[in-house]
Amino acid sequence: MSPHLGKRLVVLGLDLAVPGAVIWRSGSSWLSWFGRLPGDIRVERPGFRFYAPLMSMLLVSLALSAVLWLIRRLGG
Repeated sequence: MSPHLGKRLVVLGLDLAVPGAVIWRSGSSWLSWFGRLPGDIRVERPGFRFYAPLMSMLLVSLALSAVLWLIRRLGG
């Protein structure tokens, strides 16, 4: 394995941890709509809770695909 792979993984982890910490510390009130979109499945009963954020994850997937497409388009 390449020694550069370890450095890249650390940088990727920090790239995810820093925005995550900012969102976590801010109280994420500006993300309160996330997870409550039409298409997200939520079933709550006494002693049972099921949550499947289908539409939210579709939105995240589309956003990440667009960002990666732009990076590839502009960088390559």
